[in-house]
Amino acid sequence: MMKNLFGHLRTVRRHRLGVMRNCFRAGIPLQGIVHDLSKYSPTEFFPSVRYYQGTRSPNEQERAVKGYSEAWMHHKGRNKHHFEYWTDYFPATHQLEPVKMPLRYVAEMFCDRVAASKIYNGENYTNRKPLEYFLKGKSHRKIHLETSRFLEILLKMLVLKGEDYTFAWLNWYLRTHQDY
Repeated sequence: MMKNLFGHLRTVRRHRLGVMRNCFRAGIPLQGIVHDLSKYSPTEFFPSVRYYQGTRSPNEQERAVKGYSEAWMHHKGRNKHHFEYWTDYFPATHQLEPVKMPLRYVAEMFCDRVAASKIYNGENYTNRKPLEYFLKGKSHRKIHLETSRFLEILLKMLVLKGEDYTFAWLNWYLRTHQDY
């Protein structure tokens, strides 16, 4: 259990530092500083330690064991950089449907995906990994179409132009645009 505790703490710290670094580069430093603080809440922290493996999100293991992840449900409901946060009931359809995310949270989501890809892929990381992960789930992901398209543009830009260019472009875009 102590191995899981220290492993989880190390993973969260490394991830948060990676996201923070990315958010600073993108021009959203405050979002980087407060990113994923809910991971230290008891609802997320204790299951994450229990299901920690080091090679993938503990939420996936909790889901495999219990059929759902209480930690993930807590996390996505408190962190606006997750597209799953942005759903609401639509009166016309009486269904839960995706809502277009505000630009600054899409930017943080991009920063998060790049950092998470680096953590979970380790030395096998390339700038293509975040896009591959995105494309793998694209057909069944419930995300607003415009949000999905903009995130995919950023991920493809990362592959084609690299990190320095993409984060500089995103920083410029956030300063000069209100929407995407």
